[in-house]
Amino acid sequence: MARSIRVLYRNVHGRVRRNFNWPPIQERSAIIITAAEWAPGNPIPGDPSPGRPHLGEANVYVTNVGPHDPEGGSGGVEFHLHVDWPSPLDVIVTISVLEDVENFVVVG
Repeated sequence: MARSIRVLYRNVHGRVRRNFNWPPIQERSAIIITAAEWAPGNPIPGDPSPGRPHLGEANVYVTNVGPHDPEGGSGGVEFHLHVDWPSPLDVIVTISVLEDVENFVVVG
């Protein structure tokens, strides 16, 4: 069963490496991460319905997604968060955990 969580990162600019630890994530987890600008006028984080992300002119995206096993705590995921805009922006990230990867295949 898929599970998702939203995380608000404040003042993101350029390319930054992030790590988010969450118990449902393990190294074999299949992960999907989306990102969008967050407008200050949206509801306060922690509200169960955080409102709609702001789809502004900035390019906001995620690359290099790497789930990991627990390292002294819960498992988690590392990724690069990109904000292509002249000034820092608030960004909301949705991390979705799917079923574990079933197989690992090497091609080439």
